[in-house]
Amino acid sequence: MPPRHRLPAIGLVLAAAAPTSGAASAAAHTIEARRDGITLAAPDGARAEFAMRFCVQRTTSDPSPELRPADLGTRYNVVTWRAEDAGGAGLAQVAGDASQVGDGFDPDILQGDAGGRTADVFAAAPRTCVEADGVRPTPDGGHRWTFPEQAGFAIEAVLSPGGDGRALPPALRYTLRAKQPGFYSVAYMGAPSHAPDDADAFFQPLVWTEKRFPDRSYLTLAFRATLPSTLVEHAGQVEGMVVDAAEFPFDPLPVFRNSRFGIALRDPDGRARPMVFAPVLGGPGSQLGAGDEFSFTLRPLVHRGDVTAAYEYAARRLYGFHDYRHNALSSLNRTLERIVDYGMSHWSQFRAEDKGASYETDAPGTVKNVSSLNPLDLALVTDDDAIWRLRAKPVIEYMVSREKYLFTIDEEQKIQFPSYTLKGPAAPVSELAALHRIFRGASPAFLALAEEEYGRSRVRNLDVNERGDTWQNSLALYRATGRRHYLDAAVRGADAYLRERVERPQQAFAGVHGEEPFFWTQFVPDFAALMQLYDVTAERRYLEAAHRAARVFTQFVWFAPAIPDTEVLVNPGGKAPLYGYLAGKGHPQMPAAEERVPGWRLSEIGLTPESSGTSSGHRGIFMTNWAPWLLRIAEHMDDSFLRAVARSAVIGRYTNFPGYHINTARTTIYEKPDYPLRDPKSLSVNSFHFNHVWPMASMLLDYLVSDADARSNGAIRFPAEFIEGYAYLQNRAYGGQVGRFYGHEDAVLWMPKVLLQADSVELNYVTARSEDNTRLYVALMNEADTPVTSTVRLDLARLPGLAGRTLHAADVHGTGDIAIDDGRFQVTVPARGLVAFTVADVGIRPGLQARIMAAGPDSAWRQPMARIDDPAARGMVLDYGESMQHAFVFLEDGKRDFNQVALHWTTGDDAGVIVDEAFPWEFSVPVDDTATRFTWRIEGTRPDGSVTRSRDVDLVR
Repeated sequence: MPPRHRLPAIGLVLAAAAPTSGAASAAAHTIEARRDGITLAAPDGARAEFAMRFCVQRTTSDPSPELRPADLGTRYNVVTWRAEDAGGAGLAQVAGDASQVGDGFDPDILQGDAGGRTADVFAAAPRTCVEADGVRPTPDGGHRWTFPEQAGFAIEAVLSPGGDGRALPPALRYTLRAKQPGFYSVAYMGAPSHAPDDADAFFQPLVWTEKRFPDRSYLTLAFRATLPSTLVEHAGQVEGMVVDAAEFPFDPLPVFRNSRFGIALRDPDGRARPMVFAPVLGGPGSQLGAGDEFSFTLRPLVHRGDVTAAYEYAARRLYGFHDYRHNALSSLNRTLERIVDYGMSHWSQFRAEDKGASYETDAPGTVKNVSSLNPLDLALVTDDDAIWRLRAKPVIEYMVSREKYLFTIDEEQKIQFPSYTLKGPAAPVSELAALHRIFRGASPAFLALAEEEYGRSRVRNLDVNERGDTWQNSLALYRATGRRHYLDAAVRGADAYLRERVERPQQAFAGVHGEEPFFWTQFVPDFAALMQLYDVTAERRYLEAAHRAARVFTQFVWFAPAIPDTEVLVNPGGKAPLYGYLAGKGHPQMPAAEERVPGWRLSEIGLTPESSGTSSGHRGIFMTNWAPWLLRIAEHMDDSFLRAVARSAVIGRYTNFPGYHINTARTTIYEKPDYPLRDPKSLSVNSFHFNHVWPMASMLLDYLVSDADARSNGAIRFPAEFIEGYAYLQNRAYGGQVGRFYGHEDAVLWMPKVLLQADSVELNYVTARSEDNTRLYVALMNEADTPVTSTVRLDLARLPGLAGRTLHAADVHGTGDIAIDDGRFQVTVPARGLVAFTVADVGIRPGLQARIMAAGPDSAWRQPMARIDDPAARGMVLDYGESMQHAFVFLEDGKRDFNQVALHWTTGDDAGVIVDEAFPWEFSVPVDDTATRFTWRIEGTRPDGSVTRSRDVDLVR
């Protein structure tokens, strides 16, 4: 297993990863004021000049700001204004497609008329620009600037020293006084500017990162400002403008209609210049009468290092970001158990006959799965045979047979490009390779399918074509086979990827192979795959690249509005917020108790919007599958920022499956354990994507295991497989493999439901069994920032050796002696700390997990799979472990060809006929462990009554 590395020697990206430490936070900003502006010097030695220059826009007619899609190379809606004479700054109409339907996509935006509108903020209204003509000191040590009087307005600006003994950047507050009625906007235009080619990196939320520079002067409104700032990196420092946190209210939830400010990067001359616009033309506070005033505060920023360092500094020091969450509501383990229970219930809308989760929210009449590894992961780790039988095995069959993740038999359904056939596998190469490894080579069909897919391309999700022979897939096949040529191909491909994608900042919205980014993980280098390669090779360059990518990724994470140190009223009048998308589908508003709760519990800080194309439709999603990756990278690189971001994404947010996102208004309804236990038509606070239930469970398990690894400095570590899924749904799958636990090299992750129950919700845990089932390994993790003392109970039904006994735990780490009496003990876990120990002679009797771990290649089938053309069908034997062998046969199509299909099969000692009367035509047959041959044929009855018979097909052990 690769060693951990610490922070030094990775360049500017990492050198400033802790920008507020030591003397830098105690030293002061210095300001040299003059008539036309200031020279600002930061404590770290960065220095820049900021002019006192403002541009005021005014129009007498309502500019009617509205969102419209822009033609950027990625799907993204931008704010536009009605403009009588936009000239060359007019907005082109952008055509949509069938993928832009459903949750997060607003037809009023996507189909709205772009005629007579502009997305160039400088073309939205005439502007008058003014520069200061005088300055004088103020009593608090600041300065006040005056400006030439104008016919339509007057403006003044005051710069006040920053707080914390001037350690913070100064505050610049301007006041506009209107002399004529109209709609106004004020732009601060005095930040340093650079030719785009001379800059090293940019930041304008949400999509202009790395060296992606806007092709016109787009304005990012407050509700889409992950951090309300624009930044330019140049010559080893970053210059920017940051909206003062007091100008961005926490409540109500930021949305388009209440956005008071905007930020921009491209000035009228096409140069990179951080700019703030407030008020937004046509937005709240912009309509002023003669004599009305508008004031606003922003902060000039200059910081040594790269954009990610300045971003972290502004998030921490100006918006108060810190490691702010704790469990409060439920342990993460209990939440995970509830989500698994939900996934096994009828509420989760798993359609057993279709072997998939309902995707009704977006595409009526369809089902969709993400990966078979998600339920298999949970079945193995929780040792739960029901999850295996009712979820994992059916989804494996779905993934090897269906052509795409999204499936329907209704060929009139076009939304999100579903498949109507069984021309699989939909499972990607990495999933098939992982299945081969998990079942220890007992099912060679998985590897055969993986190598088949490696040699071709396929569309699996939406309309995105995926190459098979990528370096990521080469790595997956190396892990499955151990063949060196696959590893060599992975390393060659990854090194080319480093040169083309990591070392060369992106200037356009296209990947190395021209692919369009949509989800945030696609806007940055593939840190998950880079970490996988690092785990295999221990080559530091892959870790450093993953770290760099993860820090850029944080620019898509919310760090604003700042969290108030007060309680917030939610669900006023006993009603939960009503999400407009669901209201439009007839969902009624839900009742919810009116209550006041601490602001931190409601905060989106640590979450991301879903994607570029849906970022205007909802605020923060709960599917933070990237969080365990950031946690692992943070531990390897000792990056406290990434660690805090990862915790903020997961901890203390929900107690059951919470639906998809925060939107509309702040609420606590998705915190409640019973929230998802309703008919889908009665859920109206946020959308439910039922194919996300098992990926969320995998995400939480991955987080728990990664957290134990990090807190133990690698003393607790378990092998894992890679869950690729699609979009951003990547995690690790555990279970059935031997890891380590503080010197014990025989630890198997084993966490059955309610195996351990602590009185304190602040304690999470990871447990494992020894291979010989005599020892239980326990790690308790405290999520509070104070020590927690709690009584803990172990399940005597699962650990019968503890019943009626008093004993002392062995190999204790993090605390003193632990005395266990009849399965109960009391323990104190340090603040944000870990306590680990071993309990001997517990008498574990594993079930499903042991059967799967007993599988192996010695009895694998020599001819495990075959395909025929008439009718087009495929059959395979899949051996999952002791008494878990099945033959799976399916027709690729034939929905119109047959009214009925029968499978005739024999093993020699056993035989049968299974009749299927509805498409999809598929059959799963248990096969005895002793069978050495499985012979099958298909008989299809056509609409006219005639019968088509296939040849006999032999599968041989």
